[in-house]
Amino acid sequence: MSEILARIAFAGEIVEWRGPAPFLFVAVPDEHVAELRYAAREASYGWGCIPAAARIGQTDFATSLFPRGETYFLPVKVAVQRAEGVGLGDRVAATIAIARR
Repeated sequence: MSEILARIAFAGEIVEWRGPAPFLFVAVPDEHVAELRYAAREASYGWGCIPAAARIGQTDFATSLFPRGETYFLPVKVAVQRAEGVGLGDRVAATIAIARR
């Protein structure tokens, strides 16, 4: 397993953004952005996106964080929405781990 550069737990509201599918995301709180930017130096594959292992509720999934304004958005995949019974406007607890590429 690759070295973990950052492991962050946070809660946030699921919002809609007409960016790349699946269109539903959770914004990473401001207090974690500096840590993500630091980890991105060794984890990002370009365009500011950061590959991540994520967990919402009891569902683990692989994804990438997308830069948006001054923060990052965690995509909430349709499979995760269904497994956890969540959708737009719901508040969720999330954990993300960023590994060295």
